[in-house]
Amino acid sequence: MPDDLQKSKETQIPTNLRLLLVVEEIAKAGTPLKPMQLSAALGLPKPTIHRLLQTAEAEGFLQRDLDGRSYGPGLRLRQIAVHTMSSERLRTGRLAILKAVAEEIGETCNLATPDREGMTYLDRVETKWPLRIQLPIGTQVPFHCTASGKMYLSTLRDSTLEAVLNSRSLEGLTEKTIITSDALRAELAETRKRGYSQDDEEFMLGMTAVAVPVIDSTGRLMATLSVHAPGQRHSIANLIQFLPNLKDAAGKLSDLHST
Repeated sequence: MPDDLQKSKETQIPTNLRLLLVVEEIAKAGTPLKPMQLSAALGLPKPTIHRLLQTAEAEGFLQRDLDGRSYGPGLRLRQIAVHTMSSERLRTGRLAILKAVAEEIGETCNLATPDREGMTYLDRVETKWPLRIQLPIGTQVPFHCTASGKMYLSTLRDSTLEAVLNSRSLEGLTEKTIITSDALRAELAETRKRGYSQDDEEFMLGMTAVAVPVIDSTGRLMATLSVHAPGQRHSIANLIQFLPNLKDAAGKLSDLHST
């Protein structure tokens, strides 16, 4: 835009609001943004944007993406998102939905959110069976070998997925873990096609799991809803029969966080 118009728009944004608007724009985009993109979206000069980004990065609210030029949510911003989702009103409603679906299925149900290094369990309702798998709230699990992680990876853009796959090795946690990028890409393509993900003893021997996405108001993945069980009680084929229950609960969770 012309210099005089840009200056006019800049003066309309209070100084103490500019950093919040930058953070909001990055969170809203759902993908890392470059300073030029932020300048165009907010109407602020590039030098101003660079100063704001440097401040937010230094304080841990934003961090540079793998390309070194784009910025995405930093640890403190991700923690704010988790704390917001854990507010009393939301958590009370969320646990009611989780408890209902766990009772319908008869197995442990989990709500997990993506972090930079893996999926973090935000909430869970345990099965009443004495034989259960202990993965408490706050546990972080890998992307590549869990149902929740593969569900998240399947929603990423190709370029982002490639950056993730190239940034880390695929550790084999069991003999069934997918440890090659090509095999994982094929599994993620199948996940996108069928609308759910699965873990057939890939993360932990004797544990099976399936997961579905919880979508936000913009159509992006906000979290995953999964059920896991000992393989002695449920094979993957057994768990798949509970997909209608999981999808119904995921829809309710989406509605809860959209109001």
